[in-house]
Amino acid sequence: MTLDFSKGLVPAVVQDAETGKVLMLAYMDEEAWSKTRETGQAWFHSRTRGLWEKGATSGNTMEVVETRIDCDADTVLLRVKPSGPACHTGAESCFFNLAD
Repeated sequence: MTLDFSKGLVPAVVQDAETGKVLMLAYMDEEAWSKTRETGQAWFHSRTRGLWEKGATSGNTMEVVETRIDCDADTVLLRVKPSGPACHTGAESCFFNLAD
């Protein structure tokens, strides 16, 4: 199955392949998807930064061990081996805030 980029960016849910914990949500364009598949490392697209490799600055890279595409082909799940925390705050996951 191929990802559908016809509406622009697609959400990329990032999950720890070992624990199953959801680490972060980012977005991909065709170039980020291609770089991820080519290198085995997680690449994303940011509206402010453009194309970026997770961990290129922090060292907290993510080795992609499996990719899955949802039933509508408009969201991707990256199952990864993280080399450090996923969140820019230093937290293991970006999802550490409880909703009110």
